[in-house]
Amino acid sequence: MMPVVLPFPDDGALAGSVSRDLRARVGLLEWRHFPDGESLIRIDDDIEGADVVVFVGLSDPDRKALPVRFVAQTAKELGARSVGLVAPYLAYMRQDARFRPGEAVAASVFARFLDQCLDWLVTVDPHLHRIARLDELYRIPVSCVDSAPELANWIRHEVSNPILIGPDEESAQWVAEIAREAHIPCEVLHKRRRGDHEVEVSAPDPDRLRGFTPVLVDDIVSTGRTLAAAADHLRRLDLPPPVCVVIHPLFSGNAHELLKRAGVERIVSTDSIRHSSNAIGLAKPIAHAVAEHLARIQRGTGP
Repeated sequence: MMPVVLPFPDDGALAGSVSRDLRARVGLLEWRHFPDGESLIRIDDDIEGADVVVFVGLSDPDRKALPVRFVAQTAKELGARSVGLVAPYLAYMRQDARFRPGEAVAASVFARFLDQCLDWLVTVDPHLHRIARLDELYRIPVSCVDSAPELANWIRHEVSNPILIGPDEESAQWVAEIAREAHIPCEVLHKRRRGDHEVEVSAPDPDRLRGFTPVLVDDIVSTGRTLAAAADHLRRLDLPPPVCVVIHPLFSGNAHELLKRAGVERIVSTDSIRHSSNAIGLAKPIAHAVAEHLARIQRGTGP
């Protein structure tokens, strides 16, 4: 029986592309709300014996987390052989330690929440800090898709004479990997926060940037303030307007407009989260990771 992909409403386009690569069937997933805000989930009931792939980017996770559990548990009740989750963007990775007494360590709590209803997980470039590997958090098999080859390919073909620039030290891991893939130079800016809404950045060696087209790269853009500060700094160095390349385009509030006002010439992102800036497709590497999990299940060597 062919796999069945159950996409949440915002994820239909990427889920459809992944399904074609997997030769899987896209099944029904209806999600509506009662007047009091409770979710009502209805899924394809022709899934007995099938391997089911729940497909949802977990931006706005408080709204989506319970429906994911409802879909996964219902699929198992209807006889699915296995139920996995493709979450191109995986939420609750920021709070991976207890920084003040009494705080919830959301990363581990959320991992247990998903462990209880799923057999495997595929995500794209999770935001890891103090946790080295995602399988340190999750008990189910996990795969982390690396977007660097797709980003590097886009930059090589779309930007003339690029230099990659990370807006802060946290971005160094992403920038260095993409630079290696694209065979182009890179630089990482120094960041200093002056409060929750004020960021200052500086280039360690401005002369290294001369003669290049700056390409700002970050894994997640939420408020956009760090990238906007970086773009403003580059503008004051009399460099060409930067291109901004983002893995996970959360773009909360007016973040997209903020970057434009800061002088960013072009903003592009992967399609891990649906947004008007999407230009870099992830269907093929995601499908490859899913196929590996399904193959293990079919061989009887995995859950």
